[in-house]
Amino acid sequence: MANASATPKTPRRRRRRRRRVTFLARTCHRLLRLLATHRLRRGGHGLNSISAGDDSPPSGQPPRGRDAEEAEATQAAAAAQRRHEERHGDDDAAATEEAEAAVAGKYWAQRRSLFSLYDRGVRMDAEGWYSATPEPIAAAQAARAPPGSLVLDAFAGVGGNSIQGCYVVAVEIDPRKVELAAHNARIYGVDDMIEFVVADFFHLAPSLKADLVFLSPPWGGPSYSQAQVYSLDMLKPRDGFTIFQAAQEISPNIIMFLPRNVDLSQVEQLSWLSSPPLDFVSEENYIEHRFKGITAYFGGLAQEVLKQG
Repeated sequence: MANASATPKTPRRRRRRRRRVTFLARTCHRLLRLLATHRLRRGGHGLNSISAGDDSPPSGQPPRGRDAEEAEATQAAAAAQRRHEERHGDDDAAATEEAEAAVAGKYWAQRRSLFSLYDRGVRMDAEGWYSATPEPIAAAQAARAPPGSLVLDAFAGVGGNSIQGCYVVAVEIDPRKVELAAHNARIYGVDDMIEFVVADFFHLAPSLKADLVFLSPPWGGPSYSQAQVYSLDMLKPRDGFTIFQAAQEISPNIIMFLPRNVDLSQVEQLSWLSSPPLDFVSEENYIEHRFKGITAYFGGLAQEVLKQG
């Protein structure tokens, strides 16, 4: 699936691009707007898209207690933002920049394999340098999705996978990573195709539906490669089985990017969490003949991968 090309922006879209990323207090309303936009683009024909659940109120009727719920959510989001800003004062910012520079130096040679447009101003934090999916792999994964699919990127990070999709809801708990991902999406000209949400995926997952879910949870840092066999229990922020079960509630079509030394027998066991079991297939991913990771496909995506060979 190719990246969307940059198009001239209307004044309305320019105002949208300058807005801050979405915090959890406004998530439901913006996701519903995304659903409406997605249906319009695809003609509104029975789309299995992202939604707030089957008990959503009819159009034009506010949910019961909405004002109280919004006020409480807004206060919680504001408090979370204040705590975040307090943790990232001037001293912390200087230390962060120093750490990021050190990590960038270590991984500098692979910058263009992570983002081919790196020289145009792509930004990453320290974790992004070693956790972003290399662009050729991300593009190959996205190409497996049916055209026009609505993709939920559960752990978006700095946007390595999100920028490859057509219509993407990118969820990330770290506000700074979302700012970086949104910036990178603008570099690639796909910012108006992605809805960035600052939220905990596990809190948001029960209310969402999508065509497919992409999972590239943190592997635990560069030390993952030191394990002879990588267990799904080593994934962050929760074990692989818990992560997969949350994704399964959103869609049976799941893509999961995992370390090259992962225990494949455990990965296959994930397909057994459904009844009947989901179809499953895995493929090895290489960059310049170097083994980088394993992509696992579940559900209808696995069938498509087998057909494509």
